[in-house]
Amino acid sequence: MSTTPYADPTALPRVADDDAHMAAAVAEARAAGESDDVPIGAVVVRDGSVIARGRNRREADRDPTAHAEILALRDASRALGRWRLEDCALYVTIEPCAMCAGAAIVARVPLVVFAGPEEKTGAVVSVLTLFDEPRALHRPAWRMGVRRDESEEMLRAFFAARRRAQE
Repeated sequence: MSTTPYADPTALPRVADDDAHMAAAVAEARAAGESDDVPIGAVVVRDGSVIARGRNRREADRDPTAHAEILALRDASRALGRWRLEDCALYVTIEPCAMCAGAAIVARVPLVVFAGPEEKTGAVVSVLTLFDEPRALHRPAWRMGVRRDESEEMLRAFFAARRRAQE
């Protein structure tokens, strides 16, 4: 199996790059919402380019693990021919849950950028702080806040429409 050589680790996205990359994750989230899945999207960035995309597909695939982050990490691993994503950044429209944060840790992702907190299941700053766990084998750096209002509004609108449909 061929593997893609590692990129220069100093080539990770800077804060100035976050808006453009998060825009790609937001587009994935919109597509998920249009398919009746919770509108969460993710992209994996390497050397300044999006190399993998994912959107929630739990309803579409009838798969509880089909979270945007998991699908994007799988896609990135396939694209690069390796599971170690030490030269990639993960962008996601909401704080990762424990499963997705754990996947980023295991994949050795050095940077995770998310739009906003997830107060019920977030595993970076809200409910758990897995990226700061001293016993973890890898501790990704993280940033939060880019396109937060847009991402939160998308989720609010999605769940409001669901509630109206149930009335």
